[in-house]
Amino acid sequence: MERRIVITGLGIVSPLGCHVESVWQNLLAGKCGIVAIDKYDTTGFRTKVGAYVADDFSTEGVLDGKEVKRLDESAIYAIVAAEQAVKDSGIDFSQENPLRCASIIGSGIGGLLTLQEQEKRLLAMGPSKVSAFTIPRMIANAPAAHVSIRYNLQGPSFSVLSACASASHSMATLIDAMRLGKVDVGLTGGSEAALIEIAMSAFCAMRAMSERNDDPQGASRPFDLDRDGFVMGEGAGILVFEELEHAKKRGAKIYAEVLGYGVSSDAYHIVQPNESGDGAAHALRYALEDAKRNPDQVDYINAHGTSTTLGDIAETNAIKQVFGDYAYKLNVSSTKSETGHLLGASGGIELIFSTLALRDQVIPPTINLETPDPKCDLNYTPNQAQERKCDCVVSNNFGFGGHNATLVIGRYFG
Repeated sequence: MERRIVITGLGIVSPLGCHVESVWQNLLAGKCGIVAIDKYDTTGFRTKVGAYVADDFSTEGVLDGKEVKRLDESAIYAIVAAEQAVKDSGIDFSQENPLRCASIIGSGIGGLLTLQEQEKRLLAMGPSKVSAFTIPRMIANAPAAHVSIRYNLQGPSFSVLSACASASHSMATLIDAMRLGKVDVGLTGGSEAALIEIAMSAFCAMRAMSERNDDPQGASRPFDLDRDGFVMGEGAGILVFEELEHAKKRGAKIYAEVLGYGVSSDAYHIVQPNESGDGAAHALRYALEDAKRNPDQVDYINAHGTSTTLGDIAETNAIKQVFGDYAYKLNVSSTKSETGHLLGASGGIELIFSTLALRDQVIPPTINLETPDPKCDLNYTPNQAQERKCDCVVSNNFGFGGHNATLVIGRYFG
């Protein structure tokens, strides 16, 4: 009999806040975390807006000042979100077999801020002034490693790196480990902190980001005819995945059941999706097959929906391929319209939002959807949250390189 997996803890660091319940309420209210960039001079940058981690972020009670200095923000965000998730789940890892506990946490870029800072030191002062902590801080597996060290998780511990699908691939990998009986409980999701000069200038050079600089709150507008690119965000979303019987034995609260996942590759282009949506459609189909759900049993899709011209069309076409006429009966929304695009962390925070949609039977909106693109003609839950009976939710995340990952979760009925 296949082992069942449930979600028992949630933790978040995001542009909409750094506490799960307040973030969720802000999301449902249609608030936006995108602002004008003010942490460095944006002269010469095509894009001057981004979504910083909210002001209520704090490491107090989690990390001391010495620890903070030795960590890149990508690891700090993961640790703080993991601490929330662990407390929320009520699990005491000191009472667990550490060899059956995992930390699989994705990052699309890793400690890029550390690399940028130390490059400046190298050029200004020479190699002897480069910090000995540079490599430990910048490696993309640092979030997973530090979380495993913090809680003595001696089972699988690593980071899956697949651009903006990193968190979703990490969660899918944990699902496999748990189904194979190798792991009973794990911390998973993603973390990212790349809202800095080098990343912004590189994405600007690609013309991938929105240039709606005079209207930060309206810059991310998935599926809208006037969209002109994504808006970069930062933060972390960490969840506790737990084998069902293990969770029941300790009396854990259960948010949702993890039903399945699907992965695929476009095998098409290093950054552009195929407008047909074929690759994403394969991931969707595989996910539903793995979850043993028919298309008409899905109620809501938390879309990848980055607000890029080709990406939104490709995802819409993928949904139509898989769901047929039923696609028009679904609720779809892109929460990136409010949080910005957290790159490798996206799948983590978006699975949290999907989980809360199941819990509260409400669909978060796609804000800034004012002039629908005729090629994007589904119900994207425009501008206002909608109540809906919701038993099964799909979360999509796609990354540069053609990496596609889809997760399916459902209400837990016992």
